[in-house]
Amino acid sequence: MSESNHVILWNRCLEVIKDNVPEATYNTWFVPIVPLKYEDNALFIQVPSQFFYEMLEDKFVDLMRKTLYKVIGEGTNLMYNVMVDKSSVPNQTVDLEASKRSTAVRENAVSGGNRAPSFMQAPVMPELDPHLNPNYNFENFIEGFSNKLSRTVAMAVAREPGGTAFNPLFLYGASGVGKTHLANAIGTKIKELYPGKRVLYVSAHLFQVQYTDSVRNNTTNDFINFYQTIDVLIIDDIQEFAGVTKTQNNFFHIFNHLHQNGKQLILTSDRAPVLLQGIEERLLTRFKWGMVAELEKPTVELRKDILRNKVHRDGLKFPPEVIDYIAENVNESVRDLEGIVIAIMARSTIFNKDIDLDLAHHIVHGVVNKETRVVTVDDILRTVCAHFGLDLAAIHAKSRKREVVQARQVAMYLAQRKTDFSTAKIGKLIGNRDHATVIHACKTVKNQLEVDKTFKQEVKEIEASLGKK
Repeated sequence: MSESNHVILWNRCLEVIKDNVPEATYNTWFVPIVPLKYEDNALFIQVPSQFFYEMLEDKFVDLMRKTLYKVIGEGTNLMYNVMVDKSSVPNQTVDLEASKRSTAVRENAVSGGNRAPSFMQAPVMPELDPHLNPNYNFENFIEGFSNKLSRTVAMAVAREPGGTAFNPLFLYGASGVGKTHLANAIGTKIKELYPGKRVLYVSAHLFQVQYTDSVRNNTTNDFINFYQTIDVLIIDDIQEFAGVTKTQNNFFHIFNHLHQNGKQLILTSDRAPVLLQGIEERLLTRFKWGMVAELEKPTVELRKDILRNKVHRDGLKFPPEVIDYIAENVNESVRDLEGIVIAIMARSTIFNKDIDLDLAHHIVHGVVNKETRVVTVDDILRTVCAHFGLDLAAIHAKSRKREVVQARQVAMYLAQRKTDFSTAKIGKLIGNRDHATVIHACKTVKNQLEVDKTFKQEVKEIEASLGKK
């Protein structure tokens, strides 16, 4: 069969597919596909995005395989080319085979996952895997008022790592606002501009695991020496160091060495340094040496831009009113927005529903109103302080004023009830107290609840407020 007949072959396949799927499904998932070529018993097609490919593989792979066999012949392969536009990673395409799902991996996928890097054991400095996610880059980090400062500073660091006043760069904000994305974007841009620099992204949890392993294997010196060779060190979720003194001590020495030698440090956290509990003061001081930048929750306009970008990158089509509705009603995080898009596409496909306001309302209502939200110690502290009219800093201070002590005890009591943390961890996070103080606080609150109706009502009101967050 002539290789120039790929368009004719694909059109024949579409005729079969059109008879086997609803019109809305056909228009969404098959009309955007572009046939590229037919050679070596394989039909090559181009799809708009990785997400598009995954949906085809998940929902329609059997139909497509049967159609190919019917139109072209048994054993015909379908090869995907995933188009990557300017808003994603430039100049990257991937060939994927529908009949071999295990091969569907981007060439630029992050290798190694959360494993401890094998380079730790090498006697000489090998090529370093930065453990960056290349899909988190500046091109698809959408700028708005809530993150403009952080993005601008991050770009300055990427252009001149270790050469600006922003060292360390401390990025903080609530979960889902883009801290990890921005930290990875810095690393990715640095590797693009300075390929020879040793860049490493590592979570605080993995750093702690690596340190623990080095103690167990008596290789702590190797652990420290390795990290002192890094040119750009990115530590994500630095608040995870709370309460782990030995890990903090070793990081302190690594931090000093890198900073003194003009190496760049980038740290992320879910809260500002002033609110970090269980972290040594000497480290907190160093966190504030450079630039502390907050990523706030995205504004409604930024949420609309993020949604438009997501839909465009995935090769999808959403009516403007649907974009507006989602942006106005889903305001917690960027991850929530992207999850809503995926949920809408899945439901649209499975139930053959048009993407409209009714479908968006159904999905958003289920996620926003029915999702069980985990209460954090930060939630408890903010709610307790608001109830008692106190500043958050007062809870963490050494004040023995009656109203401050009572608020602190109520916060500890609620933290024990609402979280899975140990009393030692609660103590670290609330005023940097020991576990005995937490136990005493919980006992005091319980006793007062039994004899003081007014106090009992106050605690109920605080709990009710937590339930609404």
